[in-house]
Amino acid sequence: MGDDEEKYDGMLLVMAQQHEGGVQELVSTFFSFLRRKTDFFTGGEPGAPEKLVKEAFAHHSELALRAQKEKQSRQEKEKKEKAERAARLKAEEERKRKEAESEPRIKELTDEEADRLQSEIDQRKVEEKKEEQAAAAETSDKADKQSDSEGEEDEKDKGKIKPNSGNGADLPDYRWTQTLSEVDLLVPFDVKFRLKGKDVVVDIQRRSLKVGLKGHPPVIDAPLYNEVKVEESSWLIEDSKVVTVHLEKINKMEWWNKLVTTDPEINTKKICPENSKLSDLDGETRSMVEKMMYDQRQKSMGLPTSEEQKKQDILKKFMEQHPEMDFSKAKFS
Repeated sequence: MGDDEEKYDGMLLVMAQQHEGGVQELVSTFFSFLRRKTDFFTGGEPGAPEKLVKEAFAHHSELALRAQKEKQSRQEKEKKEKAERAARLKAEEERKRKEAESEPRIKELTDEEADRLQSEIDQRKVEEKKEEQAAAAETSDKADKQSDSEGEEDEKDKGKIKPNSGNGADLPDYRWTQTLSEVDLLVPFDVKFRLKGKDVVVDIQRRSLKVGLKGHPPVIDAPLYNEVKVEESSWLIEDSKVVTVHLEKINKMEWWNKLVTTDPEINTKKICPENSKLSDLDGETRSMVEKMMYDQRQKSMGLPTSEEQKKQDILKKFMEQHPEMDFSKAKFS
């Protein structure tokens, strides 16, 4: 059914939130509606309503069990593949360890080999010096270009507002914040009575959002910046005056520059990832964000990024990785 199956999720979620008795009370309300407002129980042949309910139950029960079975099968397959990869890595490490143990630990160089090695080292130093000079010239050129580029970017960012402490925006009628995976909205209402669910209109759709008081123009009624998971989004009333809405992003690898398309745009370049809840992100996303933050800090201090540091470590361990070679007769400067 796709999107059609989710068509009424927003309305049904609102109904479910008003039933403190849970699913049992919600189902009872649904059958009460059929009894009072339709001829569901009396308009057909005897036993037809019960048959229809049983068929619908059997259909959706089968779908739920099938989905659960597929999920379990997928998890078992991933677990098996992970175990196989771990076994292959362990076997490869054991093979390399045995090969290393079988080779002689120290190999003495002849005078000819030592001279050849020294010549290679000297040649490498000359090449490295040329590369450093070329890199310095390239860095200088890039710095000039970057300065021009930053000037152009500043022009493009004119008119954009600075993000609030929650990486969202404080607007006249509401406030919103975000992390990479979710958005939270606070809409205060200046009313003289305690707000209840029946007093407000909240309609969360995959691509749009509507929030307001019944009988009044909505505070928000516009397309969202990007799509959300309706089934994982929710809303509630806090302090009898404030409607809070929680939205789960579908794309968890981007910052929104506005909540809805009618909002003013925020400058996402000034977003502070530290203000986001990194602990709420999945392992892969969190690792990627932390690496980006680390590299950004390193560059700002003129230090090597994680990739550059990795290359330096490999070069530094060159001698340690070749313990069988004896450099005692080689001349290093």
